[in-house]
Amino acid sequence: MSRKSLSVALLQEKDRGSVDANLAAIEAGLREAAANGVELVLLQELHNGAYFCQHESVDEFDRAEPIPGPSTDRLGTLAKELKLVIVASLFERRAAGLYHNTAVVFERDGSIAGKYRKMHIPDDPGFLEKFYFTPGDLGFEPIQTSVGKLGVLVCWDQWYPEAARLMALAGAEILLYPTAIGWDPNDTQDEKDRQRMAWVLSQRGHAVANGLPVLSCNRVGFEPSPSGGSGIQFWGTSFVAGPQGEFLAEADTESQTLLCVDIDLARSENVRRIWPFLRDRRIDAYADLLKRYRD
Repeated sequence: MSRKSLSVALLQEKDRGSVDANLAAIEAGLREAAANGVELVLLQELHNGAYFCQHESVDEFDRAEPIPGPSTDRLGTLAKELKLVIVASLFERRAAGLYHNTAVVFERDGSIAGKYRKMHIPDDPGFLEKFYFTPGDLGFEPIQTSVGKLGVLVCWDQWYPEAARLMALAGAEILLYPTAIGWDPNDTQDEKDRQRMAWVLSQRGHAVANGLPVLSCNRVGFEPSPSGGSGIQFWGTSFVAGPQGEFLAEADTESQTLLCVDIDLARSENVRRIWPFLRDRRIDAYADLLKRYRD
């Protein structure tokens, strides 16, 4: 990467009740970002609506849309007008009965630079994504843009060092994670703190292990469960970390905010020179990583 710095923004938002209202809030955030000289904006996971995966209902598939489709048309138009690279997150209808959780990257001319289909799909209480999303089939391939080569992953991918490493080995210059994660309101405060800090630490670890900046954008607000469960209190905490895991910017757990910061891209090269983890990998000894378990 020839450029030395990059101005980025994370748009931490809540569900506003409808696709139109959510996209209007996103448009306002993008315009504010552009006015502040931002070049790259990361949006949260499934930003067009509520996090519907708290229950299993075939009616929720009505939320999905093709790519290209209405949302990509609107966001692409904004990317072109505002001269922004945008990383969005959509419920993709690939075909009848075939759906993905898909990140879409828009270039500054409004075109789609590429997309990434979420590879790791959770099936935890309140996060019943396996009912809705087919695992991704595009692999871990960075997306080339005018601001650099972006290693885009999605939410649950955050817990897997293999995903971040494969993006780094393919030349990613920044790791980006659109996210939707939060607490069960019934958990104790200690448990809530442990979960949130584990989430932050896992991604900061990816920054350190790969010598790359990490951008992670989460949503905020309480969303009730349609099935009568506890609901989810999304914990925000969107952040940008540098290549040694250092915080460059961090949002709080409740506010809707546009988090803006400049990234020193030259630091990745400098950090990798003093911590040459890629050089010292024992690729001759890692074959068992392809096994489910070593038994």
